[in-house]
Amino acid sequence: MSGARRTLLVLLPLLWCAVLASAAGAIYAKYRARSLFVQLDHLDEARDALDDEWGRLQLEQGAWSTNALVERVATERLHMSTPDPRAIVILTP
Repeated sequence: MSGARRTLLVLLPLLWCAVLASAAGAIYAKYRARSLFVQLDHLDEARDALDDEWGRLQLEQGAWSTNALVERVATERLHMSTPDPRAIVILTP
């Protein structure tokens, strides 16, 4: 009985430490999972904001490349004009 009691006195604190370590590990794992989820949520928000900006940039690019705008810029800034149809010469081989 003395040997069993001595073994129990040694194993009980060891078991108690193992349970505490396991609980601490579970708490840390839950904390880490929550912090990673929050980080993922922030990254999703940033991705959505970048998607919105990309869409606006595509619309702006489409507006800048319309024929009327190109013709106006060519006329005003580059002083270009459409030639008279009688002045156009078509060359054939």
